[in-house]
Amino acid sequence: MDESKLKAPFQWDNYSDQPAQLKDKSYKKQMRKKELLSLIKTFILALFILPLSLIMMPFVRRKDINSNTFFSLGVDYQREPELTLELLKELDVERILVRFKLWEMETLDELKNFILANEGRSITLKILQDKEHVEDLALLEKDLRAIFSALNGLVEIYEIGSTINRAKWGFFSVNEYSRFYKTAYDLKMSEFPHVKLIGSGVIDFEYHFTAHSLFNFFKYRYDGIAALLYVDRRGAPENTQMGFTLSDKIALLSTMIWLSPKTKNILHITEVNWPITGTAPYAPTSEHECVNEEEYADYMLRYYLLAFASQQVDSVSWHQLIAPGYGLIDNRETIKKRSAFYTYKYMLKNLKNAQFLRLDIKRDYYILQCLVDNKLLQIHWSLKPTTLQNEEYFEVFSRDGKLIQEDILEISSSPLYIYIKGTV
Repeated sequence: MDESKLKAPFQWDNYSDQPAQLKDKSYKKQMRKKELLSLIKTFILALFILPLSLIMMPFVRRKDINSNTFFSLGVDYQREPELTLELLKELDVERILVRFKLWEMETLDELKNFILANEGRSITLKILQDKEHVEDLALLEKDLRAIFSALNGLVEIYEIGSTINRAKWGFFSVNEYSRFYKTAYDLKMSEFPHVKLIGSGVIDFEYHFTAHSLFNFFKYRYDGIAALLYVDRRGAPENTQMGFTLSDKIALLSTMIWLSPKTKNILHITEVNWPITGTAPYAPTSEHECVNEEEYADYMLRYYLLAFASQQVDSVSWHQLIAPGYGLIDNRETIKKRSAFYTYKYMLKNLKNAQFLRLDIKRDYYILQCLVDNKLLQIHWSLKPTTLQNEEYFEVFSRDGKLIQEDILEISSSPLYIYIKGTV
């Protein structure tokens, strides 16, 4: 957790759990000039791959997504570890994502003990890079060997690297990332053939970088693709960016994965959230992108519902359980469970064994339908507030699980769970 462990000009921001902005402009200019050839490749590949993927989008079939492993939650093994275990038990979470910093190798035993304490849960380990490991591939191989050996059989998936299209994270090109990932892949093939490696790790809707990471001449393969598919700068998850909703972004990314010769047809969204207003300096973005706690809970649930309805995403990891600026729990002065904690808990209770049926959208009114224990469940929300008659065969619950018995249901941006009685 010590900022000094990252070598200058890089620094770690303990408030927002990410690197600080690079202030050395001459260093950034020098590194980008060094990687100019790769940046040109990114541009050229995007010119071909993105239009082709758009054309092929209608031909990509949905998969049969297992709801038991779809819902994942990011946790920090060094932040309130005992409380974390208690909260995971309360939420009944079966899949978690843990981040590990390569510049903190001395905490590997601490990580292992935390993972052992989560026996029975599926673990994804996101391995975060620093510039030293990006440039010294022999050091990277040595430390990855230590990680794979120590955690042998305990981790289901390793995400190799993260946020490859942000210089503050240590990568200045896709080629740099490809050399980094290939080191892990070569080690897997020679010594750890059973491990699963996912990668690419592009943040936001910047699919020109994704195109380069999925279509290149490096000799490696992914066991699946990791994406940090944030949409917080556009507000609600249904909002558009360049004409693309969240559902459209997922469909385009899934098409690129389907077309790529370098990966299995598996997609994990390994990081997403919204920053919470009034939490600076803990919020990872400016106040402009921040939302209040009720919006945060609504957006989180709707993001999960839309991703699940796509039937193209194998898991979504919310980032994360405990974090003052963007987590389900605020631990600044005392332990405060935000509304989103209860939203996440009720979502899991209803959907972790759900079978998706369909998603209907009409005039900004959404109805997701699925089977839960042989009962028909409809989840309603609307971007334009409206009403619905509460029928006698409805059993209606609020976003957080409160029974609603009013004759007229208020359908708003906060989803309602409606079980249809008598369905089998």
